[in-house]
Amino acid sequence: MTDRRLPPAHPFDDDKLHEECGVFGAIGVSNAANFVALGLHALQHRGQEAGGIVTYSPDLGFQSDRRMGYVRDNFTSREVMEKLPGTIGIGHVRYSTAGAKGQTAIRDVQPFFGEFSLGGAAIAHNGNLTNAAALRRELVERGSIFQSSSDSECIIHLMARSMGRTIPDRMEDALRKCEGAFSVVAMTRTKLLGCRDPLGMRPLVLGKVGDGWALASETCALDIIGADFVREIEPGEMVVISAEKGVESFFPFRARASRFCIFEHVYFSRPDSIIGGRSVYETREAIGRELAKEAPVDADIVCPVPDSGTPAAIGYSLQSGIPYAMGIIRNQYMGRTFIEPSEQIRNMGVRLKLNVNRALVRGKRVILVDDSVVRGTTSRKIKEMILEAGAKEVHFRIASPPTAWPCFYGVDTPERGKLLAATMNEEEMREWIGVDSLKFISLDGLYRAVGELNGRDPMRPRYCDACFSGDYPVAPADMLEQGFKMKSEAA
Repeated sequence: MTDRRLPPAHPFDDDKLHEECGVFGAIGVSNAANFVALGLHALQHRGQEAGGIVTYSPDLGFQSDRRMGYVRDNFTSREVMEKLPGTIGIGHVRYSTAGAKGQTAIRDVQPFFGEFSLGGAAIAHNGNLTNAAALRRELVERGSIFQSSSDSECIIHLMARSMGRTIPDRMEDALRKCEGAFSVVAMTRTKLLGCRDPLGMRPLVLGKVGDGWALASETCALDIIGADFVREIEPGEMVVISAEKGVESFFPFRARASRFCIFEHVYFSRPDSIIGGRSVYETREAIGRELAKEAPVDADIVCPVPDSGTPAAIGYSLQSGIPYAMGIIRNQYMGRTFIEPSEQIRNMGVRLKLNVNRALVRGKRVILVDDSVVRGTTSRKIKEMILEAGAKEVHFRIASPPTAWPCFYGVDTPERGKLLAATMNEEEMREWIGVDSLKFISLDGLYRAVGELNGRDPMRPRYCDACFSGDYPVAPADMLEQGFKMKSEAA
């Protein structure tokens, strides 16, 4: 789901890429809302601005609650949870995207609900529809009245206009008209539904919890409720789960070679999740090892930029033999509602979140390992902090290739002109950041680290890596209409 008018998720986090949402659903469990809330809590890293839960009970029908802020602050009180009864429920956590501060609206918070002739249905969507503007125009011309600015609401309106005989049929019909990336969790009075787009860009997994079932963006959300991981929902697969028939699987879309988002391995997913049968932590450690092979440097210590750079820094240290050290300490207690930032506080920037371990870095040649460089502003500030603490040299090693292209598939990225790698080569970036050396892992190296031993096959790449390569597996129709230039045109 995307709303380009919304503010950054946090005034000091605008130099990172953000996955825009996480989804969770449960069926066949008592007090489903409690399971959903726990699942959303585990997925909080995928969306920290707002969340919502919808449930159904025969006595009260559909009930929903959508709130701004953390799951722990909204969906833990008995008063709130007792208003969400039932054995089936879905939920959603979201990030906002770029825009003016203070325009976030509760109406944009999912799940969205619709009452159809066949009964009610709620839907939660992770991803981004690249033809949402065209769909919205067509729907509005035909009389649809939109309540939000989210592209995800298009799916509800398409379902309402479908002539399908069941709500699953209508959702299938609606999603056939959608382009881009979507992992969807939806519910009716008796069924839990899950679906991934044909390329499988965004994740979705299936779990078994007691006699019930759960769907989640990541396996860590299954762990928190004690569910057993069953399998990943396949690209292009739709599952319909009910008490009577269990899990039914359908493949309503034309089969295509999958293009899962490679940045899930690098940054988005939690390190304790499993992707493609492999630990995310182990993959990130492997990225660090590959980075050490490709970009060695003489130094005294390897330090992660917490917390996302930690597994890669451990891998770099193990491969290089250079000691690993916590040269930067993260303030774990800085909430996202810390204070309204004044200009002076903004200038403090990274120091509110990170502090240098001076005794450790003084006089040392320091390798800093981070997951990515987006605008580069945070990297410059961290470099300054390390040098002020007395470091002799600062070398940056980045656990992803240069981010030179925006994502249109559900990741909050700046416009291309604001991406450092879109306007500078590696040496120019090194000079601008002001470090002794700067090296990124190669795209082939990243592929090797995630298990593709021969690197990236340019004719049939296994992953979506558009943010690095400019190779968009689905043409971003809405953005092309607004004048965006593809790689061939921009070259």
